Amino acid sequence: MIASQEPRIKVEPRRVATDGTDAALLMAEYGNELDPWQGSVVDCWLGRDEEGKLTTTSAGLSVPRQNGKNVCLEAREFYGLTILGEKILHTAHQVRTSKKAFRRLSAMFEDKRHPEIIGLVKQIRRTNGEEAIELWNGGTIEYSSRSRQSARGIEGISLVVFDEAQELTDDQVESIIATLAASATGTRQIIYTGTPPYPSCPGEVFRRIRKSIIDSQRENSAWHEWSVEGDGIDDIDIKDRKLWYMTNPALGRRLTEKYTEEECESETRAGFARERLGWWMPERNGDHSLAIDSKAWGACMSLKKKPEGKTAYGIKFSADSTEVCLCGAIIPEEGQARISLIAIKNTVDGMQWLADWLNERPKEASCVVIDGKNGVDVLIDKIAAKWRVKGSIIRAKSADMIAAAGLIVNAINEEGLTWYHKHEPLDESARTATKRMIGTGGGWGFGGEYSLPIEAASLAYFGAKTSRRNPKKKMRIG
Repeated sequence: MIASQEPRIKVEPRRVATDGTDAALLMAEYGNELDPWQGSVVDCWLGRDEEGKLTTTSAGLSVPRQNGKNVCLEAREFYGLTILGEKILHTAHQVRTSKKAFRRLSAMFEDKRHPEIIGLVKQIRRTNGEEAIELWNGGTIEYSSRSRQSARGIEGISLVVFDEAQELTDDQVESIIATLAASATGTRQIIYTGTPPYPSCPGEVFRRIRKSIIDSQRENSAWHEWSVEGDGIDDIDIKDRKLWYMTNPALGRRLTEKYTEEECESETRAGFARERLGWWMPERNGDHSLAIDSKAWGACMSLKKKPEGKTAYGIKFSADSTEVCLCGAIIPEEGQARISLIAIKNTVDGMQWLADWLNERPKEASCVVIDGKNGVDVLIDKIAAKWRVKGSIIRAKSADMIAAAGLIVNAINEEGLTWYHKHEPLDESARTATKRMIGTGGGWGFGGEYSLPIEAASLAYFGAKTSRRNPKKKMRIG
């Protein structure tokens, strides 16, 4: 049997050219020759459009361990350093994983057989926890294990690599993604690589990224996955060798049937399916309780037109800042409130469309409530002149997120609001949102794989409910 070089799941942006061939040639000359599957993945990551811009801004790679996913990263990073002069941040969950990646790439720049590559090096820093390679052309790569402080002081990054992405948390993503705000090359790319989350690891970020890319087929996002299907472990014949070859592109090269057979005999069925067959174990609601009662939410669906009343807008940026969602809320003087999904867009489109939309409506809404990390300051700068009345722009704090979730859930349970029946993304978001703990006081906000729309809607409802402003209400004298 021949190992499959094609992933079971492949999402790729349209491209007219790629630098992947050149990256593969560089690796063949100075590092490891790429397998066909590795070359295909790198082709996607380095794909370009008619203007010569990278077509992929966010990419995910899920492949069982020991198949060679790190070689894909090395090819992308080596090319980015030597040819593109990029500034790169490579992060991993464990210090030893980060150091291993550093040692592998630095060895390519220290091979005495290739003095032309050695001559590119300005310095190689080996300080524990601050490992880095710096080239004379301006290209740099810094290595770090992940923490909220890991990206402090790092600026101008154009490529962020999240290795061991199944271990990622929202806090880590939010602190690190900010380094892309002022890319030195003007391009931005995020690459997530890992394996399906095991039961005790965080997993939520990697799951959310996977679902978002696969379900929405976002224009500038890519996903490659070698995996087996199955809603439950009983659906998978772990001893079927055809599945071994389908899910492990390196089987017969770096992996052997004998070793795989030993794994199959020694590991649990679920463990082998996850670690060797790439099985994404379904997430059970028992681990993360749903935030909104599905029946109560369904009872709030409406076919009626939106009412007139006090209005507010809610804006939520995704944790990795690749998407932004805009929602609105209206509270009439009498009757039920209304929440509406207005737009969800990839941030590769920039912030101007959103700023223009908001700047046409400062007299229509009491306030706009915004939450997120990267992108928020840019948006506020663009709308501050038009939304200059005190209290009309609210940057949500943790306490606001907790209050917003509580207010909207209470309104749903009491049928105090409605949502329009055609807003399918909002419907899905509300039905699948989980409770995400905030702080240590027992407060929670919305989490889950697709919480963005309901979070934006809750911010809009919070703004309309709590703001003292109401531009639509005429002042009465006497």
